Order: sequence, then structure tokens, then C-alpha cells
Amino acid sequence: MRVLVADDHSEVRSALHLLLEQEPGLTFVGDVVEADGLLPQIKTTCPDLLLLDWELPGLRSVEIVPALRALCPQLSVIALSGLPEARAAALKAEVDAFVSKGDPPERLLALVKKYRGI
Repeated sequence: MRVLVADDHSEVRSALHLLLEQEPGLTFVGDVVEADGLLPQIKTTCPDLLLLDWELPGLRSVEIVPALRALCPQLSVIALSGLPEARAAALKAEVDAFVSKGDPPERLLALVKKYRGI
């Protein structure tokens, strides 16, 4: 499974890499630090899974998921946010799942495994 991480905080990106790099069959295809780079990176790499910071600078959250899937139809999107109250808006915008950055890491791991079909 090809994974793209989009988060403007280097600590979060590093933590996601550390958490997921031990998972067999996962390959990181890149990191994005601002919304302007997201669509070009999706177009270039067409990952299977996007871990998307819901507060990514410049993100137009209502429009982004359909635009991403227009470029890469099989894309699964897990929205991440430090604001648990962002869950409703993210799910309304058609992400596949939402994880609060305050949730235990096992929650994200379980979702990644779900989208890998394990």
C-alpha cells in the first residue's frame, strides 16, 4: 500500500512515519506540508492512502476530497485533526475515516489495516 502524508508539522509527519514504517507492505511515497502541494503530489504518486491533516494550511476542506479522487479514484483518505470536533465536517466532506491526533495510535493502525484489507 502506497501512503502519502500531508501535515505541516514535522513532528507529526515523523511520528506517523515511525508508527507505520514497521507495518509490512506499506511504502511512503512522499510528504506534503501545505495544501498547494497536495494535488500535484497526488497526481504524481497516486497513493492508495492519504493521511490528511484536516487543518493543513490552505486546505479548502469541502472541495478537496472530490478533487483528490478525480485524480486518483482508488484513494482512501483518513483525516487527522487535533480538534476532535472537526470529525463531523471531515466526514461530511467524504473522507473515509477520521482520527483525532489525541486518539491512541492503535486507532490509526486499525484503520490503516482496514484499508489494506487485513
